[in-house]
Amino acid sequence: MSGPERIAAAAEDLFSPITPGRISGMIVEQIRSLIRDGRLTPGDRLPSERELAEQFGVSRVTVRDALRALEASGLVAIKVGASGGAFLRAPSSDIAGQGMTDMMLMSGLDPEEVAEARLMLELNTVVLAVHRATDDDIDELRSICARAAELLEDGQYDVHLSWDFHDRIARATHNPAIELITRSFRGPLSLARSRAREGASVAHERTVREHIDLVDAIEARDVDRARAVLSRHVVRATNLEERLGSLGFPGIHAEDDGAADAIRPG
Repeated sequence: MSGPERIAAAAEDLFSPITPGRISGMIVEQIRSLIRDGRLTPGDRLPSERELAEQFGVSRVTVRDALRALEASGLVAIKVGASGGAFLRAPSSDIAGQGMTDMMLMSGLDPEEVAEARLMLELNTVVLAVHRATDDDIDELRSICARAAELLEDGQYDVHLSWDFHDRIARATHNPAIELITRSFRGPLSLARSRAREGASVAHERTVREHIDLVDAIEARDVDRARAVLSRHVVRATNLEERLGSLGFPGIHAEDDGAADAIRPG
């Protein structure tokens, strides 16, 4: 039985009438619940507005509002024409990331909170990358580093390459969930605000060197070195050395004059 036929046949069991209240929102939550339970999956075509209105016991206008909300969240794609309709889809990381970005922007996070969150996430991500990265993963990471070094030399460094680098580290874990989370946090968990304290030229040069050193550690399958490099990279230009120095995080210790030399040039 095809997807549309399966959904049509099961419609009476899938959807139930909505009680008064924030009606369109309740429809959205019911459809989200069906997705979580696996009863609706990406690619499924929902019944028509008329059919949904009958199943939910609401007006077509209310159904249309719910579908628009689902479309805005990336869970539904609305197609027009004879073969059109409302189709379930997996939301892109860009959409998920935008929602996270908006939430964090309104939360007034400071650079230290952002860096600390990044540290918690990426310390374990890099462990998996050390163990799972393939030759292709390492080659792509080195390609990003080479491109960054070339642009740095020309005075045209692109911070997007730093984001791409961390995305590629996440991909080297070969865990799609980690990759999705890392990409979704690209905007709100950017280190740009703390890096601004160093000045652009210094920040970019240090970032390129640290990225190269991190790839070296991954290629050598050296977990301790990779975690230490990653830690130093994330907490740089923050006060986290002082805040976390006594907690035993790798690469984090009381600041001293030689701290900047702890990361060797690539």
